[in-house]
Amino acid sequence: MSVHLLLSAGRGPQECAWALAQLLHRLERDAARQGLETRRAHTVPGDRPGTYRSVLVQIDGDDSETFAASWTGTLCWQAPSPYRTATGRKNWYVIAHPCQVDTPRTTFAEADVDVVACRTGGPGGQHRNKASTAVRATHRPTGTVVVVDTERQFSLNRRIAMRLLRERLEHGDQAAERAVTTARWRVHDELVRGNPTRTERPEPPNQPR
Repeated sequence: MSVHLLLSAGRGPQECAWALAQLLHRLERDAARQGLETRRAHTVPGDRPGTYRSVLVQIDGDDSETFAASWTGTLCWQAPSPYRTATGRKNWYVIAHPCQVDTPRTTFAEADVDVVACRTGGPGGQHRNKASTAVRATHRPTGTVVVVDTERQFSLNRRIAMRLLRERLEHGDQAAERAVTTARWRVHDELVRGNPTRTERPEPPNQPR
């Protein structure tokens, strides 16, 4: 089983990008101890070396969903700023949220389409009124329906109906991909400082890592 977890420093200061890197290392060690594999599927570096504005982590293993849930929400790295010694602030916040990465593609096959002849009203002359040359095509897996009556031959209307069905399914897949991308970007603006679901701190000196 595979889960993707997006960690983001949001619009926080550079310390949040530093905190994200520290939390990422902690998460990866925690996952390894539990027999899970992690992979940094996508990273956006911060302004300073070794920091990240966001990281998309792929977590693989039988208990990956439970593990990801334990790292979901507002995360706090509690340590003094490594950049501004004068500031008294020690809490730096990061958001972590599971997200969908891939959207399934709709496979189009004419065998999955029910085609029936039908009559349609409207202009077109006596031929259209007397002959059932119009086509009603239904893609069974998705329930998508098109009706075509632009031509006077059933075979031509059927060909057009198949093309329209294929185009509509492709457009639907593209819309789904855009929705997934939009949802991922929305995570960056959901960071709420305070009330963290998890707080981590640097290891005490000389403690095994």
